[in-house]
Amino acid sequence: MGKITPISVRYNRGRIGRLILLSVAGTFLTGNAVNAKKSELEPWQEAEKTEVWEPVPTVVSAPPLQPPSDAIILFDGNDLSQWLSLDGSEASWPISGNVLTVKPGAGDIKTKDGFCDIQLHLEWKTPTEVDGMEGQQRNNSGVFLQQRYEVQILDSFDNLTYPNGQAGSVYKQTIPLVNAMRPPGEWQVYDIIFKAPRFDKDALTSPGYVTVIHNGVVVQNHTEIQGKTEWIGAPSYQAHGCEPIQLQDHGNLVSFRNIWLRKLKDKP
Repeated sequence: MGKITPISVRYNRGRIGRLILLSVAGTFLTGNAVNAKKSELEPWQEAEKTEVWEPVPTVVSAPPLQPPSDAIILFDGNDLSQWLSLDGSEASWPISGNVLTVKPGAGDIKTKDGFCDIQLHLEWKTPTEVDGMEGQQRNNSGVFLQQRYEVQILDSFDNLTYPNGQAGSVYKQTIPLVNAMRPPGEWQVYDIIFKAPRFDKDALTSPGYVTVIHNGVVVQNHTEIQGKTEWIGAPSYQAHGCEPIQLQDHGNLVSFRNIWLRKLKDKP
């Protein structure tokens, strides 16, 4: 026979249960009221939650067809005060009519200063005389980022060569997405965004990346650089710091004008 529970005890248990249920229900209703109150914020108040007011970006003026106000002018047509020969002597490429032209046999030139992450602008032109010149001999030069990573300069207008060596290529590494070349004798425009490789002592922690815009057309889109661009052999990395920009003397009369760059930072 089961145990008999007194009526008073059963009543109290039922009463306590109802009180607990009422308490839980009250808490639930109170929580809903709080949530309802929170949702009563105006849209502009909700929007304020994701607004970031600091740091404020530096103001840079960018007049049409002019370098930005924070640009470092590497060549404006006047002199080669920002450049040296590779041996450290005075650069000897000639300037005429605000245009700088390779002096065949004089060797490459480099900037006096070294750079890491940059936005680089340069305009270049190849001669109209192309008779008997084919492939890599068709008025060749190059711009080397940190003196190691070459973006090819070449007359690639109706000129067959290996695609990872034509204008706009990361030389011997990455073929350009398209050929945006203008005819010889016309000015070409490169706008290059370069993120330098990172090293921890001798170890590579992040490769370099480059975006190249040729005559307003993207031909390299955040392309990973595989290492130093080599004519012979596979690319590889060796640790280094910020290094100069280098322009190549390949024995052809390639010309340059309006060369400037901006140092880039990860955050304002």
